[in-house]
Amino acid sequence: MSEGPEDQKPAGDNLESLLPIDEHIEEGQDAEGRKVRHRGIYLLPNLFTTANLFAGFYSIINAMNGNFYVAAAAVFVAMVLDGLDGRVARLTNTQSAFGAEYDSLSDMVAFGVAPALLAFEWALGSMGKVGWMVAFIYVAGAALRLARFNTQIGSVDKRYFIGLASPAAAGVVAGTVWAFSDFGIKGSNMSFAVALLVAAAGCLMVSNIKYYSFKDLDLKGRVPFVAILAVVLVFAVVFSDPPRILLLIFLAYAVSGPIQYLLQLRRRKSA
Repeated sequence: MSEGPEDQKPAGDNLESLLPIDEHIEEGQDAEGRKVRHRGIYLLPNLFTTANLFAGFYSIINAMNGNFYVAAAAVFVAMVLDGLDGRVARLTNTQSAFGAEYDSLSDMVAFGVAPALLAFEWALGSMGKVGWMVAFIYVAGAALRLARFNTQIGSVDKRYFIGLASPAAAGVVAGTVWAFSDFGIKGSNMSFAVALLVAAAGCLMVSNIKYYSFKDLDLKGRVPFVAILAVVLVFAVVFSDPPRILLLIFLAYAVSGPIQYLLQLRRRKSA
């Protein structure tokens, strides 16, 4: 008995029925406000997000094996990839709710778990229970920071972050480990200072202190020729001594928020 056209299914549907994985279907709105359903996910931005996730996982593995230099560098690689996935999605008009959630989960691994474990393996482990409690404060701060950020999208001034961004906090922690371990300094010799730094970074992430986000910078418009010379100079300075220069940059950014907050309080009192 021959099979009728109505009984035949596309090869893609037959393949999907054999796989124990459901296709992702996402609801959204078109330009006219009508509800539409999109099937599948965008590949390009999620490739960068996956690379970000891998860099965080790679950092964890190297921290557990005592390769602190590589583990710290992997966190900074994750920062570059994290900055690219969002920009690629916006430039190619491939933003999606799936991509936003996937990005947050990847950030939690790369900028929450990885820096905390790196600091614990390098310095905090020698402090016993106090050490892992401090590491957990950082992890919890990163999780709360990311959750709050997702709920505030569209409702706050995009020029500012509320609380220290998790990549910047990760830069402070990973930069500290990278800079001092590169000199051969053992983390156990400065465990108390590292504990204060890690706890402070975790608390700053959940604070209400505002940080400049740099999101209002116009990277697509024309700039004076001297601007490219400044960029070249910045790259030259950073690559002259990456561990120390990157640590100074992220420390300065982390401290800028509290300084601005204190200056605003002083102006209010004097007004």
